[in-house]
Amino acid sequence: MSKLNREWYFYIEDMIGFAEKVIVYTEGYSQSEFVLSGLNYDATVRNLELIGEAATHIPEEERVTHPTIPWRQMIAMRNRLIHGYLGIDNDTLWSIIETDIPALLPELCLLQQEITSKP
Repeated sequence: MSKLNREWYFYIEDMIGFAEKVIVYTEGYSQSEFVLSGLNYDATVRNLELIGEAATHIPEEERVTHPTIPWRQMIAMRNRLIHGYLGIDNDTLWSIIETDIPALLPELCLLQQEITSKP
């Protein structure tokens, strides 16, 4: 693998780890319990921010090649969470946690497998 491929590959690995943390940190919570959870809420929001930040480091040609991964939405989510911390919509946040992250994780794992299987 070239240095460029190795570099962005690590961001995919990071994104997988962050997504797994979101799932673990929210497991067993209802939305209302999660919103009141304190540490779990904060840690989850932080990991969602990190997913979006890592997505900014994926080269555009790779994003185009993998259109099933919502790159722009992840980056937009990061920007909203970081810049709108007093105005986080918990319904939207919970939808991301319950629907988007579980759908994203296998897509990222497939991409990781694709990358590691290249000569």
